[in-house]
Amino acid sequence: MTIEICKVDYHNAQQMAELIALLDQYAQDPMGGGEALSPDTKQNLAAALQQRNFMTSLIAYVDDQPAGLANCIESFSTFACKPILNIHDMAVNSEFRGLGLSQKLLAAVETLAREKGCSKVTLEVLSGNKVAMNAYEKFGFTGYELDPAMGKAEFWEKKLK
Repeated sequence: MTIEICKVDYHNAQQMAELIALLDQYAQDPMGGGEALSPDTKQNLAAALQQRNFMTSLIAYVDDQPAGLANCIESFSTFACKPILNIHDMAVNSEFRGLGLSQKLLAAVETLAREKGCSKVTLEVLSGNKVAMNAYEKFGFTGYELDPAMGKAEFWEKKLK
């Protein structure tokens, strides 16, 4: 069995088809929201990603089969005056779980973050996703807090329509 982690070329139709298929599988999983990607997203994601130089995607291949992905967004820490790399999507196809792909993807993301001079790597995880939480903790992630008396940070959203 061979495992390879590759950076996605957003202009490569084959890689984009694989990324979209993996992302759609993740979206349909309860941890990804339980709904397929919209036809609009599937049709326009490649062009949208091509316009965003702050995005990087990685695909894990097992014996040349797309098996997992990490979509990352570069942001910036004003406190550290350095970039931050946020893992926006992290997923391993159910057929390939148990092979250590999450750890290999996280290691590749960390390497990318170090190459960019980032101060840290961040991610969000659902509190009920214990498998993912265990994988992240195993890799060294912890909940974010500045002062324990103030509590851990929470991820909030306001959807715009």
